[in-house]
Amino acid sequence: MADKNESAFSLRYAVKTTIAAPPSRVWAKLTDAAGFPSWNSTVTSIEGPIALGQKLAIRVPVSDRTFTPKVAVFEPEQRMVWKDGFFPMFEGARTYTLTTNGSGTDFEMVEHFRGAMLPMIKGSLPDFAPIFDRYAADLKKACES
Repeated sequence: MADKNESAFSLRYAVKTTIAAPPSRVWAKLTDAAGFPSWNSTVTSIEGPIALGQKLAIRVPVSDRTFTPKVAVFEPEQRMVWKDGFFPMFEGARTYTLTTNGSGTDFEMVEHFRGAMLPMIKGSLPDFAPIFDRYAADLKKACES
């Protein structure tokens, strides 16, 4: 189950799951922009290469908005960070972490919103907990099948 932590200027969602597949298989799913909608029910489309320094155009079923994060960190089969916005006003950062365990991969996804504008924006954001739960379940199913 996804966790939610919040304060006046910070909102954080996180989900973890263990996937019975090697990090290479999980990483391949997470970095295949064109293939994302085939396994992930929380994403309608991703345009642009998922690579360091690249800007993405992401569409999701829960919003008409196109999200345009930049890939800020790209450590193959270990960690990736997508960022959007400008801190200290408002920034969203999604961090993907893969950790090898004895039987597969521990996957963690964290979304952290922060900044002076957050109190005004927070009410317009969806509840990411069920979205994160579905995202992790979709990834697990895709990598294990």
